[in-house]
Amino acid sequence: MRTPVFTGACPALATPFDQNGNINFDAFGRLIDAQIAAGVDAVCVCGTTGESATMSIREHIAAVEFCVKRVDHRVKVIAGAGSNDTSAAVYLSQHAQDSGADALLHVTPYYNKASQKGLIKHYEYIADRVDLPIILYNVPGRTGVSFTAETYKVLSENPKINGVKEASGNFSLLAHTRYLCPDDFYIWSGNDDQVVPMMSLGAKGVISVVSNIAPEVMVKMSHLCLEGNFQEASALQIQYMDLIDALFCEVNPIPVKTAMNLMGMEAGPLRLPLCEMSEKNLATLRASMERMGLLK
Repeated sequence: MRTPVFTGACPALATPFDQNGNINFDAFGRLIDAQIAAGVDAVCVCGTTGESATMSIREHIAAVEFCVKRVDHRVKVIAGAGSNDTSAAVYLSQHAQDSGADALLHVTPYYNKASQKGLIKHYEYIADRVDLPIILYNVPGRTGVSFTAETYKVLSENPKINGVKEASGNFSLLAHTRYLCPDDFYIWSGNDDQVVPMMSLGAKGVISVVSNIAPEVMVKMSHLCLEGNFQEASALQIQYMDLIDALFCEVNPIPVKTAMNLMGMEAGPLRLPLCEMSEKNLATLRASMERMGLLK
């Protein structure tokens, strides 16, 4: 029987850049340390929030290697390794494994719009070439393709596929997946605004954007759910909805990196084609952060 890669809260780490656009490893190390000090259960490097789409292969590998060394076995490290090129996904996966990562996060191939049969072939091909557990990542709003529950069922038969980060927002898909798949095919929320309802349907935690600036909140929310205290967890979810909405008023990670900079966390600039927030949305974000006590 598979055990979950983690239970609870895992930040989808932002990647700090310096003013020349290079990875700011000093700031990155401070971010990782702060997340662990706040009690997170794992960290995820080189995901969407980490701007992996605009990282070179060399940068991607360097970021994973740095994260693994900085974490130093204090929590699990999940390395983003997804690509719309299956061979590239294998290459990134093998490097992450060699670096000492604990698990892999693999988004559905974007742009290609693979069939369900193609998705199965893609993930089985990767799983045959690595030893690490794989977390699937379903975010059709970005990739143009979604898993079906039936495809999850097929993939759940592969012992190396640990489960899925579900960011489709489709609760019917979630319920059907729980019905069709074995109990050891695990689900994590990929949406900060849906942590409690997803965990009420059996999700094991969250891979979180919000955790970059409020890790204690996401740790407490997810752990309350794990303890079966959904009433208190729901109150926390509702309390922070305004901040969560503000952090997604423009495409992620624009608002969260902006918020980090406002808090003095030196997240640095975004990489094109992502750019600075509009003045209107910046004002909304700042006001929400002030209400939640994140800015003075």
